[in-house]
Amino acid sequence: MQIQQKKIIKVNQNSFLEKDDLLVWEEPMEIRLEYGKVDFRQEKSLSVTMRTPDNDFELALGFLFSEGIIQNYGQVINIFHCPNVEKETEKNNVVKVQLAPDLDFDFGKLERHFYSTSSCGVCGKSSIEAIEVHCPTKLPTTFSVSPNTIHALSDLVKKEQTVFKFTGGLHAAAIFDTQSQLILWREDIGRHNALDKVIGSQVFKNQTPLSNKILWLSSRISFEMVQKSILAGISMVVAMGAASSLAVDLAEQYNLTLIGFSRNQSFNIYTGSERIKQ
Repeated sequence: MQIQQKKIIKVNQNSFLEKDDLLVWEEPMEIRLEYGKVDFRQEKSLSVTMRTPDNDFELALGFLFSEGIIQNYGQVINIFHCPNVEKETEKNNVVKVQLAPDLDFDFGKLERHFYSTSSCGVCGKSSIEAIEVHCPTKLPTTFSVSPNTIHALSDLVKKEQTVFKFTGGLHAAAIFDTQSQLILWREDIGRHNALDKVIGSQVFKNQTPLSNKILWLSSRISFEMVQKSILAGISMVVAMGAASSLAVDLAEQYNLTLIGFSRNQSFNIYTGSERIKQ
């Protein structure tokens, strides 16, 4: 994880003190796609996102997966940082993903389905139709957990968030099993990016769908966060923040257990209460 040190002025009541402060590094990352038949390959820029430089390939794969562009890592030939860029500032900030020639991919159709989101303006978020295509049925109820399992998650992630302790500027996403065992976690200045990194790490390992897993989020729960979770096969999402109305509607439609305000031994169940033991 990359951190920058900056001079700040700390104001305490009426006293002013210059000191060093640690800041989370933020830079843009462009995702470029190479696609098409062997004899007619094309390359286009798909998206630019502001992110914390780390786990860039996971971020790109998670984004492509949650957009419904790929369903598994076998549809990717190669992924790498572009070595030839026009500006020095683009070095290590442009990720190229080469898609398999036999992948049915229509870039024009994808562009027509982009729309404005609540968090980052116009960016690469395809429509709800992607869920209906790749997750046509409701998520199964194959497990249930106790409230104590939910209560334990936040503290387990916080123990791992060393950079957050110094900067306070990162969102986190984590995957747990049903016994509160932390499987993996990722951080980013963007909450969507943190989730894409988690999902992308599992796409790399061909571990999707993430059945019988719990997703923990440090942020609020938007429609898109639920959308990504459903596409990854996650049936329980636990967040420290609130859920939006559309997030709750979508979770209910697909039988996802949605939990918010998980803190201080308390939480709210919006949908899917049957997965929480009473």
